[in-house]
Amino acid sequence: MAFRGLSRPNATSGMGVADHTKDTFLELKRKKAHRYVIFSIDEKKREVVVDKTGGPAESYDDFTASLPENDCRYAVYDFDFVTPENCQKSKIFFIAWSPSSSRIRAKMLYATSKDRLRRELDGIHYEIQATDPTEMDLEVLRDRAH
Repeated sequence: MAFRGLSRPNATSGMGVADHTKDTFLELKRKKAHRYVIFSIDEKKREVVVDKTGGPAESYDDFTASLPENDCRYAVYDFDFVTPENCQKSKIFFIAWSPSSSRIRAKMLYATSKDRLRRELDGIHYEIQATDPTEMDLEVLRDRAH
């Protein structure tokens, strides 16, 4: 166990972002190929990777059910809505999911790597930091989008 400290990423170094991660985000943004994308950190590769995608027909409930209860994740969600003027709109939300029950190490790793990922994902309209499901309730998205 004495060598553990050597193999761990430095908290200030952050993580890289896999090309597939950026490509999958662009598929959501440009082609509407996904309703959401959930990202995780691969500590061995030291990069953010795609954990799961949701098809265009999936609901917000499907998305929230895909987030782990006890571990951190990043996610983007393509939120469609109709304005008071009856115009169809779409806004992309970045969600930093860090449940209270997750390990402190995971919370720190995700917190220190978030800005790097956000810089790579161009076209996000809003960011939400959530530690429990009520902080990212569908009403929160509606309020922000309007």
